[in-house]
Amino acid sequence: MKAVFFDVDFTLIYPGPTFDGEGYRKFAERYKIHTDPARFESAVAAASVELTRSQGDIYKPEPFIRYAERVIREMGGDGPGLEACARMIYDEWAACHHFSLYDDVVTVLGDLHASGIRIGLISNTHRCLASFQAHFELDPFITAAVSSSEHGYLKPHPSIFRAALELVGVAASESVMVGDSLAHDIAGAHQVGMRAVLLARSGLPTDRLDGVPVIRTLTELPGVLWSLGAGGSRVNFT
Repeated sequence: MKAVFFDVDFTLIYPGPTFDGEGYRKFAERYKIHTDPARFESAVAAASVELTRSQGDIYKPEPFIRYAERVIREMGGDGPGLEACARMIYDEWAACHHFSLYDDVVTVLGDLHASGIRIGLISNTHRCLASFQAHFELDPFITAAVSSSEHGYLKPHPSIFRAALELVGVAASESVMVGDSLAHDIAGAHQVGMRAVLLARSGLPTDRLDGVPVIRTLTELPGVLWSLGAGGSRVNFT
């Protein structure tokens, strides 16, 4: 094993209060739209369908904007400023200062890097990944990064995985993908011959895993990587 690739959102970083119920209320208030923050969780659950509807493999901002619109509607909001409000939410999602790193990220990425493992990022995002790396001081660890908005294709399309493999300079068989989505990260990696590990921070998935290793925190990753690479030389993690 020569490389480990990571998803970004909800794998390495999580959103702060800007994108919780009160945050959405404040966005909506700017456009004179009234919402009920207490309905946020159910609104997110209802709006998630907007991100899973068939949209092809090409990255487009529209599904993400429709998602934000749907959340606001499900929170009881509507009005002529709805689309503009949703576009603002979409734009702000790209701003790194609204997010925090999970506590386990720096230690694990540092250990991987120190062990000679190349690290890549593959993300379905319009966030600038160079800015992301700089903001969270991850530049020393990352070999290459590919975002769907810049590449043009969304995960699980094989093209984005192959582009990342080429940039890092490794074969699929020498690589592992780590992410929180079975449909995007795990299925996409398997399509090109990469191994994959599901990171289930918020609870075990209900979908069938078909032998995919599942971890709850990144601190469990080194042990899983060793088991995946059994038969080769062991990676020494601190």
